[in-house]
Amino acid sequence: MSAPSGNPVPSAPPSYEEALGINMNYPHPYPVPGPGQKPDGKGMNPPPYVGQPPPANNPVTVQTVYVQQPVVFYDRPVQMCCPSCNQMIVTRLSYDSGALTWLSCGGLCLLGCIFGCCLIPFCIDALKDVDHTCPKCNALLGSYKRL
Repeated sequence: MSAPSGNPVPSAPPSYEEALGINMNYPHPYPVPGPGQKPDGKGMNPPPYVGQPPPANNPVTVQTVYVQQPVVFYDRPVQMCCPSCNQMIVTRLSYDSGALTWLSCGGLCLLGCIFGCCLIPFCIDALKDVDHTCPKCNALLGSYKRL
């Protein structure tokens, strides 16, 4: 059972270097130990980078930046630094009638409370808008709108 003479016999597949196109005659980036030289790390340092200046010892200036988180105002006093007088304060609250107060009054009127009962929302602080002021310089710091 011999191969027919018309078909050539396939050869061995190419080597890894031939398949990747690596040129074996190209110099290696790092020294390769020669015969009789053992790879113990001595004399195996990579070549120094040519053309780059040595690192300079320039002084580095550091600037510290303090970022203050935005203050969120609710219906409770807030401890903060007043941007107007730069003092650490606890805000003073004042209540003003807002949209929720007037809507509550209108809703009570629609339900038939027209003889003064519809004015009850104007007496309840939980339905009013809140203004936060500085107790030292009386600057308005922020507001909390209920609706």
